[in-house]
Amino acid sequence: MNINQLQKKIIDKKSPVVVGLDPRLEKIPDEYKKDGKISKALFDFNKDVIDGIYEIAPAVKLQIAFYEKYGIEGLKAYSDTKKYAKEKGLFVIGDIKRGDIGSTSQAYSNGHLGNVVYNGIKVDDFEVDNVTVNPYLGEDCINEFIEDIDKYDKSIFVLVKTSNKSSKQIQDIKKDDVTIYERVAGIVNVMNSKYDENYGPVGAVVGATYPSEMISLRKQMKNAYFLVPGYGAQGGGAKDVVNAFNEDGLGAIVNSSRGIIFNYEKIGSTVKEGAKQAVLEMNKKINAELEKANKIYWK
Repeated sequence: MNINQLQKKIIDKKSPVVVGLDPRLEKIPDEYKKDGKISKALFDFNKDVIDGIYEIAPAVKLQIAFYEKYGIEGLKAYSDTKKYAKEKGLFVIGDIKRGDIGSTSQAYSNGHLGNVVYNGIKVDDFEVDNVTVNPYLGEDCINEFIEDIDKYDKSIFVLVKTSNKSSKQIQDIKKDDVTIYERVAGIVNVMNSKYDENYGPVGAVVGATYPSEMISLRKQMKNAYFLVPGYGAQGGGAKDVVNAFNEDGLGAIVNSSRGIIFNYEKIGSTVKEGAKQAVLEMNKKINAELEKANKIYWK
């Protein structure tokens, strides 16, 4: 599934919300852990979240660290979850933040955007629609992902300005009056320039916790979709994400993880209903702010 298909889902559902599936065993209700198997507990919890949101959200994002920490059982849950999300028609982002020298990036890309065939058997346990890419080894670490983008009609989100507080320690360093994150944004622009689509397949991660930087980055990267983390638990709100959107009311998807998947605790409901209500509320708030800014596409 490519970035244009993601945009169609956003428009059809009138929702730019991405649900972050970042489960934690210690917070999952005991009913999911009765048989003691990690992979089943994580998957069953994620399944209920997906069942609650797939009709009202266009995409999910799986942060692989929350699966890797549980070893092989966790990775099985990652694979089972992404397959189920795709069955439900969701755009699936693998938040893997990979990026290395060319041959290593190629292996990461083959494993997460493409697939490997061995003895006639296709290995696609981790294949998703999009992955996050760490660009800080330089352009060649991204180029290998570009090959699979073209081959498999996929997309990536490059880390440009991340939502964490200490991102400024490296990303805000200036040379010739240009920050590192602005230089990375320039690379994103160059990579998208070879595509004819209004939005290219090379997107950018831009945190909701840096709304002023978001304004300049939106101007700099008109043809890039933004993945906006930092909403909710990290402090970002609906007003903070408005500038991630272009004047056409498109161009951004906004992620929330804990605020959605653990909302059942807050409202005293089932996991499924809690996730659904959180997405509806988040979507309502973002759309209201977009409408105030005359940026709402589906008015």
